[in-house]
Amino acid sequence: NDAASVPRAVPPRKVVAGRQGGRMMQQRAVVAVASGRADFELGRTNNFEEIQRKGEGEDGLVGVVGFGSLLSEKSAASTFSSVHRFRLGRVTNYRRIFSHVAPIFLERGIARVETKEMASLSVEPGTEKDSIVVSLFDIDVGDVAAFIAREEEYRFMAVKPDELNGTPGEHHHVMCLASCDEDFIANYGQERYDERYGKYGIERVWDDALLPCPVYLRHCVLAAEKMGTEAYDSFLDSTYLADRATTIRSYLDKRPDILDSLPPEHLRERYGG
Repeated sequence: NDAASVPRAVPPRKVVAGRQGGRMMQQRAVVAVASGRADFELGRTNNFEEIQRKGEGEDGLVGVVGFGSLLSEKSAASTFSSVHRFRLGRVTNYRRIFSHVAPIFLERGIARVETKEMASLSVEPGTEKDSIVVSLFDIDVGDVAAFIAREEEYRFMAVKPDELNGTPGEHHHVMCLASCDEDFIANYGQERYDERYGKYGIERVWDDALLPCPVYLRHCVLAAEKMGTEAYDSFLDSTYLADRATTIRSYLDKRPDILDSLPPEHLRERYGG
């Protein structure tokens, strides 16, 4: 698919609360008490001031949790102008979910709209048994505004990850949390929602009927594999389809063709793990 082949703009719609909206209310209650680790939601208007800390230069630092494409240090370096102390860590009480449409997949023509294979990754609260291996790194405060704009469909959660060796983390890091269509509209307005998604015929962004975008899923799997066994197994076994039951390992057992889903030539480097 490419952008020229998707449906033309549809009339503006008013999104009404659905399962995802109700799910967000439940998740906020869970996050509020998750593991006693003092996780808290960040706003999107002050450059994450609550978790900024001093760096070596004039600019401060903000810690970031990478759980999908940002498991790749190469992807992190191509996404941010500054990446410091890139390493692996662990976040407990959360799990990865493929449950929303990423605008960039539509814009780049790698979303399979007809089969609903166009989901990207987010993280949502899990149980005390859940944990995910992630990348941890710092960015300069000057990169934060572009980060917030680029990840506009998410909520932003401040969490304290552990180092991979189990050492408790000292600093809060920002992590992109699952959201819902209603929150997007509350933050940015119905007109922007329709401009971002309506022209592609997308009626819901956060949708439990979605499947992973094959090119993106392959990219994430390759990135996790390059980071070692712990990261690779965590991605396969602690990442779920939107049904929240099927692991990525199980899904790839049934869909091994996805690992052969090469991106278009001009995106080979970007989505090459």
